[in-house]
Amino acid sequence: MGVKLIDLSMPVHNEMMTFPRVPPPKIEMHESWEEFAERIGAAQYGATWLTATYRLELNDHVGTHIDARKHLVAEALGPEGIPLEYCYADGVLLDFRHKEKGSGITAAEIREALDKIGYRLKPLDIVLIWTGAGAYQNEQRYLTDHCGMTREATLWLIDQGIKVMGIDAITFDPPVWAMFERKQFWEAHLVMREREYYHIENMTNFDQIPRPYGFKVAAFPIKWVGTTAAPVRAVAIVEE
Repeated sequence: MGVKLIDLSMPVHNEMMTFPRVPPPKIEMHESWEEFAERIGAAQYGATWLTATYRLELNDHVGTHIDARKHLVAEALGPEGIPLEYCYADGVLLDFRHKEKGSGITAAEIREALDKIGYRLKPLDIVLIWTGAGAYQNEQRYLTDHCGMTREATLWLIDQGIKVMGIDAITFDPPVWAMFERKQFWEAHLVMREREYYHIENMTNFDQIPRPYGFKVAAFPIKWVGTTAAPVRAVAIVEE
């Protein structure tokens, strides 16, 4: 029996799509291979090609990242406080690609999706919400064409013992235009003010996961201290 690793993470580069008002990354070479060799003094001894480095300027909400409770609760810990045992668990993939763009996923629809695949959640499962937006993450419609989670659906999952949830969209909630249309702003995010949970945004490649459950998800955050989120390299681990 072999193991297949499926990358669920969005590439990070200077031209990538980011959430409105979140600046894209700035990635540039800091020192080339030759420049380092010259600066350290090794070039005069014939070692003219050594190590290169890059400089990165990166917002904590760029690319595939996990939101810490500090995103909504000022006194809460940042990514350094997310328990690692929450970040490696059995995965469950729920398909909501049929949902209208801008709509909110209800608790009843979460239950229906679970019934459809014949799965009962257990504490610490990692639940993945499949909107379909991950398939066009390099297009402008990535910012607008997806459904999202509601407050009631998020609370229902937490009540089942779920601590980490993920979505293949730029935000866990419906898109900004839909929030303004309904005058309901980041209601799923705001659940963090009441309950402990963490969500991963900007995931991708859900279509490569071969079954809706029976796989592991690993999504360990970089141990940034005191920020509101941190990058993760999310991976599905499937035994074949």
